[in-house]
Amino acid sequence: MPKDEAGVLSEIKRNYILKKLKEGKRGDGRSPESFREISITTNYVPRSAGSAYVKLGRTKVVAGIKIESGEPFPDTPNQGVLTTNVELLPMAFPTFEAGPPNEGSIEIARVVDRGIRESKMIDLESLVIEPAKKVWIVFADIDVIDFDGNLIDACTLAVVSALKSAVVPGSTEGGKDFALPVRSLPISVTMVKIGDELVADPDLEEEQLSTARITVTTTADEHIRAMQKGDTGYFTLDEIRKAIKLSSDIGRQIREKHFK
Repeated sequence: MPKDEAGVLSEIKRNYILKKLKEGKRGDGRSPESFREISITTNYVPRSAGSAYVKLGRTKVVAGIKIESGEPFPDTPNQGVLTTNVELLPMAFPTFEAGPPNEGSIEIARVVDRGIRESKMIDLESLVIEPAKKVWIVFADIDVIDFDGNLIDACTLAVVSALKSAVVPGSTEGGKDFALPVRSLPISVTMVKIGDELVADPDLEEEQLSTARITVTTTADEHIRAMQKGDTGYFTLDEIRKAIKLSSDIGRQIREKHFK
């Protein structure tokens, strides 16, 4: 998310964060490699095909899944369709405004969508009703209701949880409902660079202070499915290797704890 949307960090707070990082700690007491507490509640929106409410520290998002029949894309006539949208609700943060998607929400949606799509989480070929004519279209809509940093990972967790619990309605020909065909569980891990430190799951103040951001999405087989850099700073080759290793390790921990 562009930093100009997140406000300005005071000099006192900036110096405090930098001082703590030099001591191997963060402002909230975490180590540089630690995530904040994660809470996931599925089936949060009763009328949706699938849904999830995720709390990542004080960041809170809700994902809802809607599944409707429609035409496939011309270049993928034998696959269903997955589309992801993120809305930054004005209640979530003072600078968020109602209206069409802005640069920040579009970037978040694209990174989340890419991680899920490239992981082949959903078997889109199983969502064909009539080849080249009619398929199931899966809409993943995310509402950000409280913002305190790291929206990419919070939104990914919400969409993955919602898709995992989603049910496809029976077709118009009288077919039965069936669970959305899930093949894998992609987990994204976002890290930012503050000085020479690589910090996982940045909160809002750490995002404001950072010079570069990298998100790595992996699956349970520890393969990299997507990688996205943000901001204007740079990462060394060793920092990228460290980010990949952290993403794999943290992703494994999150799956073991929240997706058994």
